[in-house]
Amino acid sequence: MNAPEKLPPTDAVRTDAQWLAAHWMPYTGNRDFKARPRLITGASGAYYTTHDGRQVFDGLSGLWCSGLGHGRREIADAIGRQAATLDYAPAFQFGHPLSFELANRIVAHMPAGLNRVFFTDSGSEATDTALKMARAYWRTRGQAGKTRLIGRTKGYHGVNFGGISVGGLVANRKAFGQGVEADHLPHTQPPAGSFHKGMPPTGAELADELLNLIALHDASNIAAVIVEPLAGSAGVIVPPVGYLQRLREICTQHDILLIFDEVITGFGRMGAWTGSEAFGVTPDILNFAKQVTNGAQPLGGVVVRQDIYDTFMAAGGPEYMLEFTHGYTYSAHPVACAAGIAAIDLLEREDAVQRVRELTPKFEAAVHSLRSARHVTDIRNYGLAAGLTIAALPGEPAKRPWQVAMAMYERGFYARYSGDTIAFAPPFVATPAEIDRFVAALGETLDQTA
Repeated sequence: MNAPEKLPPTDAVRTDAQWLAAHWMPYTGNRDFKARPRLITGASGAYYTTHDGRQVFDGLSGLWCSGLGHGRREIADAIGRQAATLDYAPAFQFGHPLSFELANRIVAHMPAGLNRVFFTDSGSEATDTALKMARAYWRTRGQAGKTRLIGRTKGYHGVNFGGISVGGLVANRKAFGQGVEADHLPHTQPPAGSFHKGMPPTGAELADELLNLIALHDASNIAAVIVEPLAGSAGVIVPPVGYLQRLREICTQHDILLIFDEVITGFGRMGAWTGSEAFGVTPDILNFAKQVTNGAQPLGGVVVRQDIYDTFMAAGGPEYMLEFTHGYTYSAHPVACAAGIAAIDLLEREDAVQRVRELTPKFEAAVHSLRSARHVTDIRNYGLAAGLTIAALPGEPAKRPWQVAMAMYERGFYARYSGDTIAFAPPFVATPAEIDRFVAALGETLDQTA
């Protein structure tokens, strides 16, 4: 497949080393990038425009966050109006109308019983907020010993200290030393060569590993278990049939809070408004970010059961006192809230959830057509998310996925590589033909990769 035709660049963009040196880029090989810059200067629909005028199909919806496509005028207009009307309001002791409107709009799409929203600025902040809530909740109830936190191997919960501690990606914490003490359940990724379509039929028994941790620490010392319903960043790991239900049963039986990190699974990607809805399990606390504003503004949050909220209110002392000593300068930022309301308007009006459901069978068939492609050892998918495990080069397990992603970029396709995985999560507005073109290009790229 030939690379797409170049378009003329609209403005001169500096790419010299001196200019690029000032920015220490996140989650990026800075030395490689600054030697071979990949600058994005525009976006519309399912495509990015690069600094050299090429159109690049967005194969990961930004970073799992732009399912409605880029350049949505409705969201941009809402942001502009709000910035001109109220660009900032103090987040502490004062409020503004849009935060309450957005909270109610979010609650309308949450599982029954989750109806109190605490706003943050990102998924990483949502994780640390939820973990602090869990510990403070038990302390407020007179059970101060319930402090231990349990995550999962291959789990990703952002990059703040709480998130990397309960997260199970070793590379995210090995450089930083001791974090928050935490235990980890085993991951649920099937063995290479399984090639499951949708939820694996076996593996629910892995949830019973939580019973071993309860036996080790006693439930009186465990505050919460946090998992992603579907683990995205670790390689699109789909929960086995019955696994999340079993986690829910054990947590309920032993009085442990269950937190779902829905930063990737929330607001449509699973073919439901939440992963909780898609998989039929309701947590006690649910984290969100990314798709809530279609990526147009930073915004995240935590949604809790009313009785958790009421516990804090009842123990708050005089009414003027703080019930929860936590928050951020930009919590519920008015411009971000305007973007969130506009994004939810579009998700509802365009019936994006139904659009995902309709695309899912086509998407599944397309990605699994790569089963025989060179270097592919496994494929996993659910909703509009798929992960392909790529066989490692000896001694360099991350190199081949990087090579594939860079070659795809040259062909005009953005593919996300992470560890041994290539992830594919197209925008909800993508067409079947665009999905087919991406998959065809990926197959050709894999076959041409040493």
